[in-house]
Amino acid sequence: MRKVNVAVVGASGLVGRKIREILEERNFPVEKLFAFASKKSAGTKIEYAGREVIIEELKEDSFDGRGIDIALFAAGGSVSEKYIPLAIKNNIKVVDNSSFFRMDKNVPLVIPEVNPDDIKEDDMLIANPNCSTIQSVLAISKIHKDFGIERIIYNTYQAVSGGGERALEDLYEKKNDHWKYKIYDNVLPQIDVFLDNGYTKEEMKMIDETRKILDDQDLKITATAIRVPVSNSHGVSINLKLKKDFTLDEIRQTIKATPGVILEDDIKEEIYPMPAFVSGKDEVFVGRIREDYSCERSLNLWTVADNIRKGAALNAIEIAELLVEDM
Repeated sequence: MRKVNVAVVGASGLVGRKIREILEERNFPVEKLFAFASKKSAGTKIEYAGREVIIEELKEDSFDGRGIDIALFAAGGSVSEKYIPLAIKNNIKVVDNSSFFRMDKNVPLVIPEVNPDDIKEDDMLIANPNCSTIQSVLAISKIHKDFGIERIIYNTYQAVSGGGERALEDLYEKKNDHWKYKIYDNVLPQIDVFLDNGYTKEEMKMIDETRKILDDQDLKITATAIRVPVSNSHGVSINLKLKKDFTLDEIRQTIKATPGVILEDDIKEEIYPMPAFVSGKDEVFVGRIREDYSCERSLNLWTVADNIRKGAALNAIEIAELLVEDM
């Protein structure tokens, strides 16, 4: 695997900092690291692999003639909309964490353990899915393959870090400057804006992205996305109706055989996934597996994953690792 020049766009934010950290942890073949952010962060000195890197202000000519091979974007949809075409114009392959390009039919939406073959050699842009979508789809992907899924009900319990650093300040300082209502000692049944159909944008992301990643437009899916006063790691309760009969032992074995997933499911010992123990881990943890007796061929399961790692930075880097293999 040859060394490449890598740019991190949004390098000073929560996800951008985690991307830098994980690139180093995984010995990603970085020849030179470029760090871009807003004017506010420009000039800040950071360290990467023992070398000093100065954060630059992202400008329209930032990618021109720099020899950058891969850019990891973690700066929001408006930044992606404006600057990704400029990166591609400079022959830079891009992994985008924002939602802006996810549902573009010409842009692969990828979880490397689930649909790596969706990436073609000439693809210049790969979209990173929503954090809750990543952990949910990874957990159920092999169940979908082995048993078929007719219907999915998602209920998310999303950590405050998903809202960024200002949201975390609201939690820690017991205020509500970031959202309309406080998050400390509260639960917010709204993530992102409401749409005309009564769902939030976050809920529709999960619905639409799941269908795209699993390549199954007939999947019946509904979702409720909720913000809870936990600093990091999302929980998602998932109800599935399957096409084939199953036993719980078969489901557990299927989950055990899913790459990137760890089964924690022992009710006798009261063992199940929790954010306090999953934060900082790379895998998706699954437990509380049980039949749904109200509906035939149905079951419930509970997933927890670090939303900043696997839900964003790590998944993006795993995509980049696939891109480097073909360079």
